Amino acid sequence: MHELSLCQGLITQVQEIAAQHQARAVDCIHLQIGPLSGVVPELLQSAFSVARLHSIAEDASLIIDTCPVRVQCRQCGAQTDTTPNHLVCGSCGDWRTQLLSGDELLLLRVVLNTEQ
Repeated sequence: MHELSLCQGLITQVQEIAAQHQARAVDCIHLQIGPLSGVVPELLQSAFSVARLHSIAEDASLIIDTCPVRVQCRQCGAQTDTTPNHLVCGSCGDWRTQLLSGDELLLLRVVLNTEQ
């Protein structure tokens, strides 16, 4: 399960952010994950509960937003949402498309508790 190693890296990154801002704790971590990222949100959520133990994010919640797979057609120029296993233009049906979104794994926001 590579989600655990991803969470361990996430906790390291969040701890560095918290230290930079002299935070007492991390209240919330907000991620964006695309269906082509290779990450299963449910497994990531489960791994997070283990990875956060004994860290500054021990009581933090993890919010995961998913984003659609979106392509731009090289034939007609349309930008359309599609499915992960069918990356064709939703407008003209051409297969020559460029991926615009759907493979993200982004740290969007960290809510820090800086109260003394």
